[in-house]
Amino acid sequence: MASIDEIILRSTNPFDNFRSVNFWHKQQQPEPRVDSIHQEAITSVEAILDQVIRDHRTRTVVLDGDNGSGKTYLLGRLKKAFNHKAFFVYIPPFPQSDGIWRHILRYTVDSLVQVPEGQQDTQLLLWLESLLSVIKQRSIKERIFQDDIFSLWRSDRRKFINKLKSTYKQAGIYNADNFFGVLHDLTNSELNTLACEWLRGNDLSEESLKALRVGSSIDTEEAARETLANFSRIAADTQPIVLCFDQLESIARLPDGSLDLQTLFSINTKIHDEDNNFLIIISITTNTWQQNATRIDLSHKARIDRKVSLRLINLNQAESLLASRLYFLHRQANPEPASFIYPLTRQYIEEEFPGGKTNPRNALMLGRDIFQDYKEWLASRTNKDEFKRRTAGDEDEHSKLIAAVKLKWREELSKVQQRITKLRHLSSPELIQMLQEALAALQIEDIKTPLFTGTKFASYSLGYKFPSQAARVGVIWTEDGKMTTFFHVMEACGKAIEKNPSLKLRLIRAEEVGSSSNKGYKRYTEIFTGSPHSRITPNLSSVHYIATYHSLVKDAREGDLVIAGKTINLKNLQSLIRESKLLDDCPLLQDLGIVKQNSDTSQKRDDDAKTKVKQFKIIMPVTTPKELLTAKEFLLDLMTTQKFMGRQQLIQNARSQFPMLTELQINQLIQQMCQEKLVQILDQKAKPEAQLICLVPKS
Repeated sequence: MASIDEIILRSTNPFDNFRSVNFWHKQQQPEPRVDSIHQEAITSVEAILDQVIRDHRTRTVVLDGDNGSGKTYLLGRLKKAFNHKAFFVYIPPFPQSDGIWRHILRYTVDSLVQVPEGQQDTQLLLWLESLLSVIKQRSIKERIFQDDIFSLWRSDRRKFINKLKSTYKQAGIYNADNFFGVLHDLTNSELNTLACEWLRGNDLSEESLKALRVGSSIDTEEAARETLANFSRIAADTQPIVLCFDQLESIARLPDGSLDLQTLFSINTKIHDEDNNFLIIISITTNTWQQNATRIDLSHKARIDRKVSLRLINLNQAESLLASRLYFLHRQANPEPASFIYPLTRQYIEEEFPGGKTNPRNALMLGRDIFQDYKEWLASRTNKDEFKRRTAGDEDEHSKLIAAVKLKWREELSKVQQRITKLRHLSSPELIQMLQEALAALQIEDIKTPLFTGTKFASYSLGYKFPSQAARVGVIWTEDGKMTTFFHVMEACGKAIEKNPSLKLRLIRAEEVGSSSNKGYKRYTEIFTGSPHSRITPNLSSVHYIATYHSLVKDAREGDLVIAGKTINLKNLQSLIRESKLLDDCPLLQDLGIVKQNSDTSQKRDDDAKTKVKQFKIIMPVTTPKELLTAKEFLLDLMTTQKFMGRQQLIQNARSQFPMLTELQINQLIQQMCQEKLVQILDQKAKPEAQLICLVPKS
């Protein structure tokens, strides 16, 4: 086994990742946990959750804390700790206030179809199984129902519906036949996906509705609100549902630019007063709460049952947090370091935080900086040197930041690609919001949302202007499957053109536009055939690009985006995105003419890649020259941020990002980088697993 210093030299910085996410999104590696941190907050939330379990009355908790205090991370800890006695729902920021109920329902169902740790079934099926178990027990006790309820669930749809309607006839179940029928369809492998889409409020096609034997989709705010309430109307027989609202800096805004917290808290009041068996947790930064609390009606604030604040952590807790990140490296060393936080020291912690308190993020940022300084000192030290922290940034600090931004982008893009597998995963208001954010990053002028007015489809639209053009461009994005809905969207397009004849419309739609027998199709051809208006058919890659940027935007607004040890605000992020050109390959933005699709540059890039592959004889069993070039850029970005890495560690990182590449191909790319004097192998005679690779400084 190697010494701890040898391991530090070869490794990536264990403190590079500061980010917590939606607790249902898979992490590349589990975040280390220090149980003592925020234990008081967890105990407080558990106490109020237990009250909901006992009496089924809905309660509300406001969870506040400063930037970097760990609010999102705490939500994940709560889910992990209490998922055995409650169902957990993560609700991201709502893009439009007039669609908030549909937004809440969509993400409630999205969370309920997730599988809790240690379980085989989804939360939704577990919820239904617990409900049916209670019904069976009641029926046996009352001797009025002897059938196996689970067999009934899996066979006779009509009997299932009638039994649940009879059991809950006093509860006032909304749209009972459709609701209970779709619950029955959850166990049908052929209908399960459609059943989940109906429950989450997707606007389904006529064919899909017919397959589910329902009359209509959940396509209004009232229908969404009542469907969500159905979960509470039968809630006394099930575990509570915990609704977690997070990242409120990105919710819809009022005309004056302020956050529309009033709408969120009015929703909370309605659920709190009318629905049972919910625990609502509203996560908000302390500063945002203080600035906006006076805007919220006293009647809504009165529905807050408890306010839980995340406090600063002490230095013992900070030390434990640092040790948790270093544990994996220490475990590989022989001998193991005497200090759990080596190469850090308690002295560094006390000097950095003389008041004896800090927040988790600042502790991790200290760990990152010292680890990187120590790693670079190890590579260049002499026997007489003594390690000292750097007091100023190096000359290549900006290039390291750009490289780190590209790495962060690739990491987030990979997560988004795994999570979003079809366009209709996101609603039209969400897609429009994401597109708006991308346009703003690329400095498009006079962006207006919505473009439509006086229609329920206003949130499907936006408008903007190009600097060199007088006419405005209007964008409409709809993936609703029902042709009746499509017709109404086309009618809204027609009215927008009548109001502004110079307007140029761009319809974004991957779904079909119907046939000549549909009114929507006829109206579509009238508007978008042989005119300045046009249709763009987006691909999934386009959604991945704008969704990736949206994830970073949310973090930046919250003050939670940390890259290369720097906290990046929204303005900084926009600048870095433009400089790194990360949105330039988005097909949708190219089709809109926002970024140029330079075929000459693209062809030159492909030709260069082919030349490099041929020149260095890189084997390509299943990859293209472009994929190899992308992998090479990743390797260089990683080396730019780390400066020194073990050869095997570099290969492992590349394989995790590019699983289609073989180890031989990656080794060939490393060799190519050596010949181009981008990196060098410091100990070429050593075995590959002992070799250290160094970034070559720019001359």
